[in-house]
Amino acid sequence: MIHPAAVLSTVALHREAPARPPAEIVVRRGDSLSGIAARYRIEWPGLYEANRAVIGENPGLINPGERLRIPSAASAARLAAYYRPAAIVMPARAASSTEPTAPAGSVQAGGSFQQCVISRESGGNAQAMNGSGHYGLYQFSYSSWTAAGGDPNAFGHASVAEQNQVFATAYAQDGTSPWAPYDGC
Repeated sequence: MIHPAAVLSTVALHREAPARPPAEIVVRRGDSLSGIAARYRIEWPGLYEANRAVIGENPGLINPGERLRIPSAASAARLAAYYRPAAIVMPARAASSTEPTAPAGSVQAGGSFQQCVISRESGGNAQAMNGSGHYGLYQFSYSSWTAAGGDPNAFGHASVAEQNQVFATAYAQDGTSPWAPYDGC
């Protein structure tokens, strides 16, 4: 006789198992690498690395009709180790005696902290918008965007340069605190 608890735990395990990925999919309008990766419970950088030849150098830009190979979860995890986001150059800013400085011991904006935030928040997709209304490379809320000098009318469609400038201002004002506790950067 099978114990009822064993049946329930087996059913729960089966329900949590990721969908078996097809060999390849065709990108549809509105798809994103992170959305496709979430659908198959794999790491999006691994999906990108498996399809870099098709996608090109910008993981935030996939086109309807492209055929992407879906790697297994283990393969995607291995491939994700090879992903290195492209460097985003911060505009030069003149230092002033009234401008706050970054906390001692923190990484300067434009360095690895910034790249970590971009990787964790948006995966390099400058137009990423999540379900709670956070937007862009750094996933600003509307209020944090405007508080850091972002143009209220540009929220939701700002250029990379403007997002970098708003990040630099927010970083100068608050250091790593808006991101580090959440992103592990």
